[in-house]
Amino acid sequence: MENLDQQQAATLAAIAEAGTPEAVEAIRVSALGKQGWVSALLKSLGGMTPDQRQSEGPKIHAAREAVTAALADRKNALESAALEARLAAETVDLSLPAPQAPRGSVHPVSQVMDELAEIFADMGFAAASGPEIEDDWHNFTALNMPETHPARAMHDTFYFPDKDAEGRSMLLRTHTSPVQIRSMIAQGAPIRIIAPGRVYRSDSDATHTPMFHQIEGLVIDKGIHLGHLKWTLETFLKAFFERDDIVLRLRPSYFPFTEPSVEVDVGYTLINGKRVVGGSGDAENGGWMEVLGSGMVNRKVIEFGGLDPDEWQGFAFGTGVDRLAMLKYGMDDLRAFFDGDVRWLGHYGFGALDVPTLSGGVGVRS
Repeated sequence: MENLDQQQAATLAAIAEAGTPEAVEAIRVSALGKQGWVSALLKSLGGMTPDQRQSEGPKIHAAREAVTAALADRKNALESAALEARLAAETVDLSLPAPQAPRGSVHPVSQVMDELAEIFADMGFAAASGPEIEDDWHNFTALNMPETHPARAMHDTFYFPDKDAEGRSMLLRTHTSPVQIRSMIAQGAPIRIIAPGRVYRSDSDATHTPMFHQIEGLVIDKGIHLGHLKWTLETFLKAFFERDDIVLRLRPSYFPFTEPSVEVDVGYTLINGKRVVGGSGDAENGGWMEVLGSGMVNRKVIEFGGLDPDEWQGFAFGTGVDRLAMLKYGMDDLRAFFDGDVRWLGHYGFGALDVPTLSGGVGVRS
């Protein structure tokens, strides 16, 4: 007991000099731990006489309280100093922009779908939709495609083994044209619609995928002619590619659902080995590239739609949404659209809030 004051003084001095929380903890263990000197003195009270306990007990308890209080004070002081140092080192410049939080990305196909809807809405077109599982009457027959047409072959079309209640074969639609028939039957005329959506064909190679995206347009009214078609397509392509130097070339073609039918080529220029849409295809370093098919709606299709072809005329057109995205944004592999590679999506993706508008730019990117 003669060394109590010396041990207490040494311990308090060591606590005052401790520079880290770890050092404070080591002193606590040496004094108050199971093998600590304070704990040993407390245990020794059991072997003392009542008079000794009455004399020495208060001194030992006072030493324990003094060491405990000193440990707590030193620990709080060190923690406060560490916090002050951290605050000084991690100051925030409130004039700097906040760090960008992770956010989702819009797929280029969805972006182009929105761009097309915005452009055609400005021209008075409404968006129409239909089932992706179709019957062969809406998908083929009503579009003037006879049973011998090669598009009906099993190697071109995904058929289901079951038939509908009327005995018609069921299939995954091969184009969005059935929406035109359904809209004519449901709405009558006049009509001005676009039909964007997924379509399916049994075709897969470096330039084709079994599922892809189309957008088709239909106008039915009185006195409609090819001039209306050409103006509509020219206005659409200028707005989509955001260029005024779009030059079109219409070539005679054949589609069973239009007559006459025309393939639509757009002029492009080779710049650094890449095709850039714009300018005449007949110019130096230029060329022509097919972008869509179109024509005047066949009389039989108008009849299947429940309208009188002697009273109503119209035009229709269709193009691939994936192809338009590739042309506008410089993508060179159709398969990448469906690979699910987040690195590709991060490179070509669009901000979720960058909604395309004609005033702000249909191709605005984040």
